[in-house]
Amino acid sequence: MSFKPPPGKLPDSELSIFSVMSALAAKHNAINLAQGFPDFDCDPALKRFVTHYMERGYNQYAPMAGVPPLREVLANKIHRLYKNDVCPEKEITITAGATQAIFTAISAIVHPGDEVILIEPAYDCYGPAVKVNGGRVIPCELTHPDYRVDWDKLANLISEKTRMIVINNPHNPCGTVLETSDLETLYKIIRDKQIVVLSDEVYEHLVFDGLKHQSVLGHPGLYERSIVTFSFGKTFHNTGWKIGYAVAPPALMEEFRKVHQFNVFSVNTPIQYGLSDYLQNSKHYESLGEFYQKKRNLFSDLMGNTPFKPIPSSGSYFQLYDYSAISEESDVEFAKKMTTDTGVAVIPVSVFYSARTDRKVVRFCFAKKEETLKMAGKRMAEYFRT
Repeated sequence: MSFKPPPGKLPDSELSIFSVMSALAAKHNAINLAQGFPDFDCDPALKRFVTHYMERGYNQYAPMAGVPPLREVLANKIHRLYKNDVCPEKEITITAGATQAIFTAISAIVHPGDEVILIEPAYDCYGPAVKVNGGRVIPCELTHPDYRVDWDKLANLISEKTRMIVINNPHNPCGTVLETSDLETLYKIIRDKQIVVLSDEVYEHLVFDGLKHQSVLGHPGLYERSIVTFSFGKTFHNTGWKIGYAVAPPALMEEFRKVHQFNVFSVNTPIQYGLSDYLQNSKHYESLGEFYQKKRNLFSDLMGNTPFKPIPSSGSYFQLYDYSAISEESDVEFAKKMTTDTGVAVIPVSVFYSARTDRKVVRFCFAKKEETLKMAGKRMAEYFRT
């Protein structure tokens, strides 16, 4: 009898939409505004720091939680930005990207049968991580078209089985940001409940229009029950390095590390040391909001020559656009047609919903060179003029 593989834990999962659209973009030589990565390089100074440590022989395993100098500089940064005196030894762990941090956090906390509330549209790694660990996804859809959290609705979704609530701020794919009142409301909802908050804050420095990032790290009541994840790749324009970190109070971090040690154990050593030196010598992230706001504004001006309707972006490096005045096609079909016909690849937003809610909205990534954005704008303007 031939071997028959047992059923997997994600039987309904398909190839990621990011892989699908990027492959389609490559096939049709389209400009890839779908997947969220910059088409420009990181600071040469950062690469020199990393190379320095490679050449000096820092090429073996790092400590499981991360090299001490990097954790210390991160603790100083957190104190400066959020007035939270986290312990670098007990409350910070370096991870192989924020996605690994998110998966590890969910694996450490969520038991079979637990419920996890996801605010949707939600980044696509959250749901599968919950399901792999035997949890049940409870979706809470943002209001449309402003994409704000309806906290009364969320509160009504909480049950005795609710183990975790996942928030994303600034939000991918919507580009919305939470306000101080949002965090306070969330705290009031859960302060008497045994619920862990997983706060995905990978775009913490990409906030626009004079707004300030409201981190869970800056709210003592929330922080004591939260795991917060961050990404160096999003901040320093090197997503391919796959390095991030998690911050949590000691009791939660202890559980996080129990899984982390068997998940990846440790993370790229020379990059950790290089980042430590770079962070001590550069405040690159302090100008990141202004840097990306200029790109957002340029792209917005270019899109003014098309029939797309913009949905405001206050953070991240994404912006949503409503195409309902252009086509009645599903957003998946429209995104594919955009790629093949206009030569610009985008992401359909329905893939970020459990129910595949289709509001005729697509996501553009504006983390690109000025010439890339101008070429994309030119292609779309010419196509929709015909």
